[in-house]
Amino acid sequence: MLRNAIQNSSRILYAPMSFAQRGLHSKKTTQLKEMINSPETSFLMEAHNGLSAKIVEEAGFRGIWGSGLAISAQLGVRDCNEASWTQVTEILEFMADATTVPILLDADTGFGNFNNARRLVKKLEKIGVAGCCMEDKIFPKTNSLLDNRKQPLADMNEFALKIRACKDSQSDPDFVIVARVEALISGWGMDEALRRAEAYHKAGADAILIHSKKSDPSEIEEFMKAWNNQGPVVVVPTKYYKTPTSQLEQLGISTIIWANHNMRACITAMQEVTSNIFNQRSLAFIESRVAPVKEVFRLQGEEELAEAERKYLPSTNKQR
Repeated sequence: MLRNAIQNSSRILYAPMSFAQRGLHSKKTTQLKEMINSPETSFLMEAHNGLSAKIVEEAGFRGIWGSGLAISAQLGVRDCNEASWTQVTEILEFMADATTVPILLDADTGFGNFNNARRLVKKLEKIGVAGCCMEDKIFPKTNSLLDNRKQPLADMNEFALKIRACKDSQSDPDFVIVARVEALISGWGMDEALRRAEAYHKAGADAILIHSKKSDPSEIEEFMKAWNNQGPVVVVPTKYYKTPTSQLEQLGISTIIWANHNMRACITAMQEVTSNIFNQRSLAFIESRVAPVKEVFRLQGEEELAEAERKYLPSTNKQR
């Protein structure tokens, strides 16, 4: 399985082109806003550091989901705001520097009240992140997919004002703020989900993320019918993954997020490799099954550095 994944990845490394390379808008915020508002369904793939972000772009994705679960997992902490917002934004800055496509950050609740959230927006703009998604839970949050956990929701009016504060504080008019409605996840029902979505839309949210942990898309279908195209809708089909993408497209979904699969794939691959090396006490069998070091250097941009050294270092100081 690991070998097949590596072989498959090698065939797509150079295929895609970014928006900027296609001659479209180079500003990442504009790219994301156009994706969100496009009549065609767009797709965001999870990344959790600079390396995975670059891999996502090279695979052809036009946007990246900066997953809170994945970022916290790769730091070895729980997805309940144990990683501070400064630790998260430090990782995001590396991700933004490594890529030319926009990043939508999973910003949990905004790491506090309206004041914390609007400060986060200003920081994200400075480091080149194109947008953020905030959920209407209480800080510190709990992951939506945890079983048998109480999932308290924020006051609807307070969260709507948080969205308004973030929109008022952004400097770039194209910076995207997505309001994530957790009413269905938390068992509050469809009427409450619609009431909250409408309130957040009126407060200025650029899109609504409606989340469900049912194994089928029935709640999403019901929401979309009642929502009646009031604004863009984003979904995360982690639990209803068997649903054909075409079915979600037909519902009028703006954006589909593949939310945590790179992080989960890393866990599987590392567990397999580490266990095998421990048991075999040798690297002989594994070298052909992992990415060569040369590929690591390529992803790190080693070729650009070598060219820059040839250009900017005196010949007596050149190391290459």
